[in-house]
Amino acid sequence: MHRSRSFLVLLVLLAPAMAVSAQERVVQAENVRLDYAQVLGVEPIYQTLRASRTEQKCDEVPAPKTEQAPDEEPGRWSRMMDSMRGWFTDKDRSEPPVAPPAATVKINCRMVPVEREFQRPIAYDVDYIYKGVKYRSRLAEDPGNRLRIRVSVMPYVNPPPSQATSNP
Repeated sequence: MHRSRSFLVLLVLLAPAMAVSAQERVVQAENVRLDYAQVLGVEPIYQTLRASRTEQKCDEVPAPKTEQAPDEEPGRWSRMMDSMRGWFTDKDRSEPPVAPPAATVKINCRMVPVEREFQRPIAYDVDYIYKGVKYRSRLAEDPGNRLRIRVSVMPYVNPPPSQATSNP
C-alpha cells in the first residue's frame, strides 16, 4: 500500500514536467503532392550471369568419295527438252549449277564444357530535371520520357541545443 502511494505522489510531481516536454514537440503535417519530372537520360545497370554446360564436340572429316556410275549420254528427247526448258521458265540459264555440299563424317566425339555469359538489366540510373534542378535516382524500371515524382515540403526546425554536444 505504501508503494502505491509513493508511485502516485511521484506521478503527480512529474506530470507538469511531462506536459512541458509534450508542448515542445509539435508534429508537423507533411505537405505532399505528385508531379512529373523530365527524364534526361537512363543508364541500365547489368548483372552478369555465368553458366556452363557440356556439349558434344566432334571433329569433322570429309567423307570418302564413292565411285558413281558414269552418266549415260542423254537421248534425243532429253536434249530437246533441255533446249526448250528456258523458253517456259524464268530461270536464267547463265547461273552455274549449285554443287551439293560436301559430305562430312563426325569422328573423335567428346563432351566439352562450354562457358556462357548472360547480361540482364537489374536497375536503371535515371537522370531527371525538376524545377530547373537535376537529380539522379536508381529505379527498378525504365520510366520513359516522364517520371512521376512525390514532392514533399516541410519547414525546417532547428533542433534544440543539447548539453551532450556542447564542449566546454
